[in-house]
Amino acid sequence: MTETSPRQFETSHTGTFHGTKIAYRCIAGETHLPGPDEKPRVSLFSFSYLADAGDASARPVTFVFNGGPGSASLWLHMGAIGPRIVKVPGDAQPTGPGPYTVIDNALCNLDLTDLVFIDPPGTGFSTVLGETKYADVWGLEQDADVVAQFIKAWLTAHHRWASPRYLCGESYGTTRAVAVAGKLAGNLAGVSFNGIALISTILDFHAARFERGNLLPDACYLTTYAATAFYHGRAVTSLKLPDFLNEVRDFAANRYLPALFAGSRLDPAHHTEIRDRLAQYTGLSPDWLDRTRLRIDPPRFRRELLRDRGLSVGRLDSRYVGTDFDQVGESPEDDPASTAIDSAFVSTCNDYLARGLGIDWTRAYQPFNRDALKGWSWTPIKPEDGPTWPRYVNVAPILAKLLRDNPGLRVLVANGLYDLATPFGAVESTLAGNGIPPGRLRMTYYEAGHMMYLHDPSLAALVADLRQLIEP
Repeated sequence: MTETSPRQFETSHTGTFHGTKIAYRCIAGETHLPGPDEKPRVSLFSFSYLADAGDASARPVTFVFNGGPGSASLWLHMGAIGPRIVKVPGDAQPTGPGPYTVIDNALCNLDLTDLVFIDPPGTGFSTVLGETKYADVWGLEQDADVVAQFIKAWLTAHHRWASPRYLCGESYGTTRAVAVAGKLAGNLAGVSFNGIALISTILDFHAARFERGNLLPDACYLTTYAATAFYHGRAVTSLKLPDFLNEVRDFAANRYLPALFAGSRLDPAHHTEIRDRLAQYTGLSPDWLDRTRLRIDPPRFRRELLRDRGLSVGRLDSRYVGTDFDQVGESPEDDPASTAIDSAFVSTCNDYLARGLGIDWTRAYQPFNRDALKGWSWTPIKPEDGPTWPRYVNVAPILAKLLRDNPGLRVLVANGLYDLATPFGAVESTLAGNGIPPGRLRMTYYEAGHMMYLHDPSLAALVADLRQLIEP
């Protein structure tokens, strides 16, 4: 893309947040980030919401992004954290066609912290410049470098180096948050963080990579399968949901995973015992579990659980259901949770940017870039620290080191019980197995999915948890 001068759009607003009336500005615009030759190589677009609250130097600032990789920040921006959000049904029903409603977000934390929403290159209005190619910035290392560079540039441009600093990421954005914090903590970068909020977390991708020979995901996903079966009335239990999930946790770690490890060595009686317990927990038939060798991958589960009702359950939020063309497919045609909300978010975001923030560009705002997802480079962090043979991505050791090096760092890990994209069982396994002191993290759970803020009670709980991160 041809380089032009960075553009900015500034507007003034007022809102009442947590009972306090706040005057604030939104600066929506580009930041040009230079390469080693000092020529601009990336134009990163961000939305900075700045309260008119006296001395800003001591006021907290929170940097926010979504994940994908390939996602813009509109989901957290317009769904949970921004001062204006789209109103969607909280009971896992589709939003349907427009017009859609955008409301003042009384739960926005702008009374407590300034907010900066970041769109990585290739998403939103962010792009590459000059001779830079997207391949140069689409990757675990490359992306973290760009976002880290932006944060330092933002702190300098806004004279905010004295401010308490927070990161908030969702989904792959949690991977990004840890990677960025790791980069800014070392080599005299000088940007330590007071807190990191990880929403719908994935740090160790081995825990979610279903393939033959990798048994960990089967055990890690089981609690979310059980929660989903419980929600849809298919689990066989007399327990309340929290007690039921504790029982499933114990079974997954101490019975199910060892049985999978035994494989063909498992004796028939033990196989039958494990199969029947799986059937009770997941709502799947013993015969089906026999035919899958006791292994359950997410697309098959989503298609099989309610097959007798002609329904599939959602991936991002398994409370949602949808119908497929026929009733014999192995996997759902799409994700009912995603299709239920996409139009509402994308339509209201584009309208808000134009009419609410005065952004008069004709080019489209890119909510999700599938080319980024397909072309992402998954090179592990600091590959020189390990062997040269193929490795999977795991940034949890970086989080462990951040906690060791920064005694004041607080971390919130927010989990949706019905999230089949980043299931809470995988998060629990990751945090337990990478040297992270459990007392340094706050784990929270919500009766919703990946975007738990779509459920009104969960949104209120999540906001309260984010506030506690900043003022414990």
